[in-house]
Amino acid sequence: MGTLTITEFVSVDGVIDSPGGESGYPHAGWTFDIDPDPAVYGAVAEAYAGIAGLVLGRVTYDGFAAAWPARENAGGEDSEFAVQLGDLPKYVVSRTLTDPSWRNTSVLSSVDEVAALKADSGPLLVAGSGALARDLHKAGLVDRWHLLVFPVVLGSGKRLFPTDAEDKQKLALSDQRTFANGVQLQVLDTVH
Repeated sequence: MGTLTITEFVSVDGVIDSPGGESGYPHAGWTFDIDPDPAVYGAVAEAYAGIAGLVLGRVTYDGFAAAWPARENAGGEDSEFAVQLGDLPKYVVSRTLTDPSWRNTSVLSSVDEVAALKADSGPLLVAGSGALARDLHKAGLVDRWHLLVFPVVLGSGKRLFPTDAEDKQKLALSDQRTFANGVQLQVLDTVH
């Protein structure tokens, strides 16, 4: 049985809306308000190391598919990461996507299909995909949280964790780091 890790950029107050500048959100691009630190993106790359597949919700998939394939031949670190993403098996959880354009992409229609994939695969990573992350958490499928907590309070926006959880969930801190720009990495394992 594989493991499922969720990686998120999150504000101190738990907001995950539009960290990269997607339109339609009041605080779009809030991660860019923090001084860049290459070590933070090194921590992001660590989360992707050794995974068997990337699981995405439809909105995150659309954003990734619009951005990363074009960067494959750009040169530099972004290009290397873009090629890595393109080569990975990608699974989009969507009831509306029928013909994904990004190579190595399959469509799953439900959280139950993610559970079946997890049972038959190596480590899986969910990037962003807030609604999917909440549904996977609620279904008890998350083994690890890889959170990059940015030193900003947004006050409003979609939160990472559901407000209708049936019970508390204990987590165990397995790694933590603070970067020069104040971003904190928190790696938390689900206690079953």
